[in-house]
Amino acid sequence: MRPLVYACLVLGGLSLPAIGADYFDNVLTKIKPPHSHTAIIATNLVTGDILFEQSPDTLLLPASTMKLLTAVAATSALGAGFTFNTRVYSRFPIKDGVIAGDVYIGFDGDPTLKSEDLKALLAQLTEQGLYRIEGSLYLIGQANEQLQAPGWVWDDLGICYAAPVSSFVLDRNCVHGKLSPKLASNQSQLSIPGDIPISIKNTAVFDKSKTEKFCQLDLQRLAANHFALGGCYSGSQAIKLAIAITDPELFMQASMSQILKSSKIKLKGKILVQHQLPANTHVIATHGSVPLSDLLHTMLLKSDNLIADSLLKQLGKHTFQRPGNFSNGSRALKQILTGEGVELNHAQVVDGSGLSRYNLLSARQLSQVLTLIYTDSRFTPLIDSLPVAGVSGTLKYKTSFNKPPLFKHVIAKTGSMQGVDNLAGFIRSETQADTLFVILENGQSPLEKKQQSAPFSALFLHSLMANTLAQESQASSTLTPASPAN
Repeated sequence: MRPLVYACLVLGGLSLPAIGADYFDNVLTKIKPPHSHTAIIATNLVTGDILFEQSPDTLLLPASTMKLLTAVAATSALGAGFTFNTRVYSRFPIKDGVIAGDVYIGFDGDPTLKSEDLKALLAQLTEQGLYRIEGSLYLIGQANEQLQAPGWVWDDLGICYAAPVSSFVLDRNCVHGKLSPKLASNQSQLSIPGDIPISIKNTAVFDKSKTEKFCQLDLQRLAANHFALGGCYSGSQAIKLAIAITDPELFMQASMSQILKSSKIKLKGKILVQHQLPANTHVIATHGSVPLSDLLHTMLLKSDNLIADSLLKQLGKHTFQRPGNFSNGSRALKQILTGEGVELNHAQVVDGSGLSRYNLLSARQLSQVLTLIYTDSRFTPLIDSLPVAGVSGTLKYKTSFNKPPLFKHVIAKTGSMQGVDNLAGFIRSETQADTLFVILENGQSPLEKKQQSAPFSALFLHSLMANTLAQESQASSTLTPASPAN
């Protein structure tokens, strides 16, 4: 007689049948977090059949899965070859090594611009023979900028993953330092590079014996890129700090002063900030970022917020032909994706990174974006930029994704913040059809997260892969003639 094809899914010691109409309902009764809101959709990309859906139209916080929308909209509207450009302008030619007037640097909000790039920009002028500017150096950027989106959590703003998004971006608008304990004392010592134009007053202490019941560091953001670091840190090992600046315009102005001093060009006038480029100027040097395709690769793989929101502002600028901000950028993103067939009527889009607590998306809307990525040749290269379970990006070390069956077979964008743990992407395996999935979990209990053996998304994907394999094996055995009984 033909052998019975029967697969079992083992989740935390539970054995569940992998075939049957009630399979996923049975699984969810065992693995669904009791205090979370969840929404799921899974689709066979070969047949187009929906394998399972639960609350697919419920609007939830997308967190960084929002970057999938940003990637598709930017590719559609800006094109894969788009670059950010930082340009030097002048009214006057270089004559006898001198520009007899003012020089202007126009900043485009390049999220990847580094101090070394500005040094190279000045070196271009030196190569043209310039050694003196008779006028002033004007830094041109957008006026009255919206540096953070509505709904960004205020206590995130001093941390580099929430650095201000501005036309003035240098070294990611972020300062790295180290806080170390002093010997024979609970006092601390803060180390930051000496040439960084910020100041930090440090009164933090180390609780080396870990006896304090309430011990946490506190960073106060003050005016003019001044900070106060206080509170305590539980432990005795040095820790790394990444502090987001508060005033990008002032930071660029002070940094440019230091960079110019280290160059071969002498400035007679001052370094000033202006918000409009005068007429009758011409470009004398330029620096371009890497193309959009490379920017998106970094954004998706590393979940880079600064790149995402810098691109969102560019979408507003490109679509509405006016200075970009979070408001017109978000409107542009919705307009572009609606034109691509994504239904976003009830969605709320506030930023391009997913940092805002005001964003709202459904699993179905995210699945429509993923379908575009999978089926449209303009967007399919984005798949190669998604993190791969146990291999790259934000999925390299995520619990349960660095071992079979998910290892190397899940290609997806993560979306995590306090109380949120989302995942949206694809399953690719030699043994089953390509599968699209979106798993959203909001309202996650911190205690449950600490105690769980595996994330909810990992458990569901285990069940999804097991069920798909079982069904395909069953179909195969149904089509195969039965072997004679022994």
